[in-house]
Amino acid sequence: MGLFFFAYRDFTGDADALLERQGFGRAHHRVLYFVNLRPGMPVADLLDILKITKQSLARVLRQLIDNGYIEQRTGDADRRQRLLHATEKGRQFFARLSESQASRIDASIDALSPEAARMVRLFLVGMVDPSDRNVLDRLNLTGKI
Repeated sequence: MGLFFFAYRDFTGDADALLERQGFGRAHHRVLYFVNLRPGMPVADLLDILKITKQSLARVLRQLIDNGYIEQRTGDADRRQRLLHATEKGRQFFARLSESQASRIDASIDALSPEAARMVRLFLVGMVDPSDRNVLDRLNLTGKI
């Protein structure tokens, strides 16, 4: 657990500093991540993935919308549906947030053999609750396993 703690601390550190300068926190980062990963994601799907209340998401989402990072559109087929899209500002900010994290992951994975890298990915999937593993597939997060 100690190794996981230090890895997580260092993985989140740079992004946390950037988020703090904007008055944001990790919840904002999570929303930006998934909205950038799946443009047009319905709010209901985001709630399901993040496992947070509507009230918690509403506060974070409102800040991201008010600050011009995310926009909300109505669905074409169902006008009640709220679909989330990152704005150009949101895509650029997310890229900055992800830069150090991606390079940290890439450097660690690149130092491994292909089989060891696969084992790391399997380990991470194994850390996810079995009831959520289909979400990983839907988000195309298990393609390299």
